[in-house]
Amino acid sequence: MARRGITSFLTHVAPPADGGPATLAQALDARVREGALVEPLEGGGGGGGAVRCFACGPRCLVKPGRRGICKVRFNKEGTLLVPAGYVAALQCDPTEKKPFFHCLPGSDTLTFGMLGCDFHCGYCQNWLTSQALRDDSAGVLPTDVTPDALVRLARRQGARMVGSSYNEPLITAEWAMDVFQVARGQGLKTAFISNGNATPEVLDYIRPWTDCYKIDLKAMDDKRYRELGGVLQHVLDAIRMVHERGFWLEIVTLLVPGFNDDDAQLTRAARYIAAVSPEIPWHVTAFHKDYKMTDPDDTPAATLVRACEIGAAAGLKFIYAGNLPGRVGRWEHTWCPDCGDLLIERFGYVIKRQRVGADGRCPSCHRRIPGVWS
Repeated sequence: MARRGITSFLTHVAPPADGGPATLAQALDARVREGALVEPLEGGGGGGGAVRCFACGPRCLVKPGRRGICKVRFNKEGTLLVPAGYVAALQCDPTEKKPFFHCLPGSDTLTFGMLGCDFHCGYCQNWLTSQALRDDSAGVLPTDVTPDALVRLARRQGARMVGSSYNEPLITAEWAMDVFQVARGQGLKTAFISNGNATPEVLDYIRPWTDCYKIDLKAMDDKRYRELGGVLQHVLDAIRMVHERGFWLEIVTLLVPGFNDDDAQLTRAARYIAAVSPEIPWHVTAFHKDYKMTDPDDTPAATLVRACEIGAAAGLKFIYAGNLPGRVGRWEHTWCPDCGDLLIERFGYVIKRQRVGADGRCPSCHRRIPGVWS
């Protein structure tokens, strides 16, 4: 849903010059640039050969005339072409919704998305954008836009951050960097809202222009991850790599009953995050029926509270229960781990009280609270 005049800002894509309807693939393939996250293989580099793509975990070998697993990066005569110059989703809403609870509390983030994903999660809430070119019922026509125009819009909306989401932003990283460079120049923070199926190459590529990174840790069972199109170890490695590179990192686990909400998986997740850093915020959020996953019940509040208690027992300092405002007790709020004072009081995405100073410290005991506060 668009907010505060964003829809009127967009100019929808024009029809083809011949007047005929463009297929979604044709519309996307006309909005590309040469990819940066690529290695030509023998015979590549303009010689019409295969290339290796480093945008996400599968590291696709893309032959001429073929697409990567994401469906939107493709090889044309030995050159990897990647999405650029459009958005398929655009929203200005609370930064807490991303969710980032330790980044500019009470601020808004202008979030843009393109099309495509390297996963195929059956419960995806953004499937209309993420599953484009994979599911015939998915897909939104692109809307042409420039980085300058997006950043001007962010400033008009009063946003303090610009984020890439709604599809998997790693596979459209080149375009995100075009936007983020302009955003940084205007004093805005920047963020990836990602499934975390990253490579060292893509993280190094985006790091100079990206402040914050949200990772979905979808399960702690590799079999479950493969059902979604991923590999658990790739995401575990990415959590460590993102933290080591100094992004501000928050992790989210959507708890799906019968899929990933058992104590064993939750314990392994909490212990893994704590081993990387006990200061990383962990959000456990409630599932609701969506897309192809309509069998499991919606997640009850008691499951979220149990997951938070498991996180605390594993040594995590900041654990949050999401999507059920007013029903999860203390787990909506931020507390000082040292003195126990209430620092940020929330109801859903609404900040009712915010006591962390611009210096990022608890006003009572002066403990440093990790995050981006100014």
